[in-house]
Amino acid sequence: MAGIGFELRRLLRQDSYFSLLHAYGYAGLISSGPWVLSILAVMALGVLSAAASPNNDGHVTAFLVSVTWLVAGSLLLTSLVQLLFTRFVADRLFEKRDSAILPNLFGLLTLTMVVATLIGVSLLWWSFEQTPWLYQLEMLVSFIVLSMIWCVTVFVAGVKAYRQVLLAFACGYGATFMSGLLLNGYGLVGLLGGFVIGQGLLLFMLLAMVIRHYPSDRLWGFELHHTGQCKRSLIAIGLFYQAGIWADKLVFWFNPATSETIIGPLRASPIYDLPIFLAYLSIVPGMAVFIMRMETDFAECCHAYYDAIRAGKTLAQIETLRGEMVTSVRHGIYDIFKVQGITVAGLLLSGPLLFTWLGFSHWYLPLFNIDIVAVGIQVLLMAVLNVLFYLDRLKPALWLCLLFLISNIVLTLLSQLLGPVFYGYGYALSLLFTTLVGLAVLDHEFEQLTYQTFMLQPYRG
Repeated sequence: MAGIGFELRRLLRQDSYFSLLHAYGYAGLISSGPWVLSILAVMALGVLSAAASPNNDGHVTAFLVSVTWLVAGSLLLTSLVQLLFTRFVADRLFEKRDSAILPNLFGLLTLTMVVATLIGVSLLWWSFEQTPWLYQLEMLVSFIVLSMIWCVTVFVAGVKAYRQVLLAFACGYGATFMSGLLLNGYGLVGLLGGFVIGQGLLLFMLLAMVIRHYPSDRLWGFELHHTGQCKRSLIAIGLFYQAGIWADKLVFWFNPATSETIIGPLRASPIYDLPIFLAYLSIVPGMAVFIMRMETDFAECCHAYYDAIRAGKTLAQIETLRGEMVTSVRHGIYDIFKVQGITVAGLLLSGPLLFTWLGFSHWYLPLFNIDIVAVGIQVLLMAVLNVLFYLDRLKPALWLCLLFLISNIVLTLLSQLLGPVFYGYGYALSLLFTTLVGLAVLDHEFEQLTYQTFMLQPYRG
């Protein structure tokens, strides 16, 4: 994420309140803007489509559930390669081999398209035989396009042209919204057709941006599997983290007592889905602070520490820089806790008014309150994992993600056994437990950092 770090530091050097607000706004837009745009566009399309057809809103529910499953499935599939490719791109930029990025992106997209096609066709063949053929085709195309988009979004925070990034997402989801409204008369296939059009436009705009920033004289390459490039721990981390994020939703969806069949094999949990997805919108302030602190203060301290080691500075100087790293992490976590805590407190107080204004039942409020606390804790967990990635401590990050996945499944199942009053606590407690363990792991890693850096390197005689 060097691109966003450079841009944030440039804004902060201007030393004015406006530049500070600009920097936080930039961090918030890059970290959460595209995602928030996607949620708002899809939800607004669903609401307006339901209002246009009040007596036949079943296709709107089927559309929203279909998109949710498409997003979940494509994220789980590409979680196997997202971190791996992110590391590959970072290494090539460090080596000043920018020309190797584009051909390997096309190689990854080719592999993703083939695998997504095979999985999508298999699932449609075995599970969607009772649905219209056009709906099946749109689902397949959407699954492939979304999977490719998640691969390309590796570059979203890396390029400095953040206005182009936001323009691409605005155009893509704007096209989704407008096309869906225009095709609403065709029911479910019309809404999903609009989604396909918008996502296709978004993919091509993002690809055009990457091609412009990372030109190459080669069209295709695939070096991710080469020795030294393929870190299996990154594959496992990506899968465990994404599976952990979706574990509680899947548990609720697959439990007949807490879900219902919507279309084909796709299920939804009316009591659980709305509060959790609304709560995710509250993540924006915390994510802005997360990006600001991690990509400016901590990144600078981290680079200074390793530069001092490479330059042969004294142990006292190196330990001083290590202490500055620890301080920057503590300040960053405190700021995230403070800003996200204020956001959570505000939403807890304004929740009833917000739900009345949106027209949602107040029965959702208790679960919504738990979910916004859980989402706030998730930002802290992301900060912990980000620091471990900077320190190249992949094994602790792997165990933390696995802990999150297992605890979320176990505690969510337990919450279902205890009854509706405890829904949402499984997700929240799993995040709290994993984050506390992660903070303890960070303390240990920083204590051992200098020793591991010097003493655990391979001997070169």
